[in-house]
Amino acid sequence: MKWIIVACLCITQVFAQSKRPNIVVIFSDDHTQQTISAYGSKLMQTPNIDRIAREGAILKSSFVTNSLCAPSRATFLTGKYGHLSGLRDNAGDRNFDGSQQQLQKLLKAQGYQTAWIGKWHLQSLPQGFDFWRILPDQGNYFQPHFINMGKDTTRYNGYVTNLISDFSLDWIKKRDPSKPFFLVIGEKATHRNWMPDVQDLEAFDDVEFPMPANFFDNYANRKAAMAQDMTVSKTMLLHDDLKIGVDYSRPGMFGRMSKDEKAAYKKYYDKAGAEYEKVKNDSIALVKWKFQRYMRDYLATAKGLDRNIGRILDELDAMGLKENTIVIYTSDQGFYMGEHGWFDKRFMYEESFSTPFVIRYPGHIKPGTTVNEMIINIDYAPTLLQFAGAKIPSDLQGNSFAPLLVKPGSVKNWRDAVYYHYYEYPQPHRVAAHFGIRTAKYKLIRFYHPEAYWELYDMENDKSEMNNLYGDPKYAAITEKLTKQLKETATHFKDQEAVALIGKSSQ
Repeated sequence: MKWIIVACLCITQVFAQSKRPNIVVIFSDDHTQQTISAYGSKLMQTPNIDRIAREGAILKSSFVTNSLCAPSRATFLTGKYGHLSGLRDNAGDRNFDGSQQQLQKLLKAQGYQTAWIGKWHLQSLPQGFDFWRILPDQGNYFQPHFINMGKDTTRYNGYVTNLISDFSLDWIKKRDPSKPFFLVIGEKATHRNWMPDVQDLEAFDDVEFPMPANFFDNYANRKAAMAQDMTVSKTMLLHDDLKIGVDYSRPGMFGRMSKDEKAAYKKYYDKAGAEYEKVKNDSIALVKWKFQRYMRDYLATAKGLDRNIGRILDELDAMGLKENTIVIYTSDQGFYMGEHGWFDKRFMYEESFSTPFVIRYPGHIKPGTTVNEMIINIDYAPTLLQFAGAKIPSDLQGNSFAPLLVKPGSVKNWRDAVYYHYYEYPQPHRVAAHFGIRTAKYKLIRFYHPEAYWELYDMENDKSEMNNLYGDPKYAAITEKLTKQLKETATHFKDQEAVALIGKSSQ
């Protein structure tokens, strides 16, 4: 670890002596690598997210500490796991303690103007920002309300992704230009229920999406996977998710729409309803239809997100801010696009454990840079502090990966594993509580509530995580090694609950 500290100190000195960069973090919700063309997706094109990667760097092994909305946001701001940030799940009775040390407060102490605009979802109101305008809880896609600095809650006309861009760009234009700024643009997209902008409704109607090879997974030898409630076939709601039989006159997310928006939605989804009538009595045809409808709605929602990212980039460039502004695009976690038959997130399996992360910083990050080392969202805060030339507090649990971006190949002994802990059982999707460790080759997971058992995967030969190898005599040595490493890692991160559970009754 000493050489990492030395490398970080050297780069910190460089940034401390240079002009402090502006920082814009576009932070979306449930947007997964599988749908981003920069990550090789064939499902859709994301030219503006790709533009950030092309003009800067793409991180190919980017993970989260907990694949859940609120805990992920808390980790971003605190640089700590949920057991230390105080937010382990999305439960409405567990509010985020805004009085604690956070990234925006540390940057503000360095002279930064700070703002968060869009989805917040930390239950308590923001603290330590010069300006904030946030969606209440999950917010709405059409005519959303925003809370304005705690003074009032106002309903705005328009589509939420467009409005968030409007508000963000307006704040940038009105800021004090003599100071650097830190702005988080919190996108609602692509969170359930997936409601595309009207202009994007038909964007993917001519595409027949291939079903993942493991869509009809039988979950053999994987108890938690079998017990979950997040399948496209059974869990996805006909009305809210698939928009069949909607009464647009009723209050709620559809009732918020304007007359023209309702007419456009009704015309479009009435056609989908006619398709549903043809397949509703054929179980296989029905689940295939649900999958296609899910993909079209999700990707159409993502299309509006990507378009607005392009708009933000264009405006930054037009304002002359490109050269000294760090722009990051990331999401609070990944998501399932039918893999294992699922939507949603939560599991430590790759599709939700991974999250996109692309960054540009002209003059410092070489265009077209690829980072393959494993980073995790506790690393975001120390990285941004280092870029800002600020001191990184010793209680942050992550490491700055600025050296990996600025001087690829200069860091020879980066971390060899990432650690994960998910808590929220049973509601809403009955995903068992679990924690685990992932190395370059293996993943070891300890499920502990409601039952105790283990899973082991060979990530080189079983990328889809279909074959649980735990208990296989051939893997006894690697299981012992990983169990020891898991305990050491949990101890290092002060996760005493996990440490106490390791070694207790298992399968």
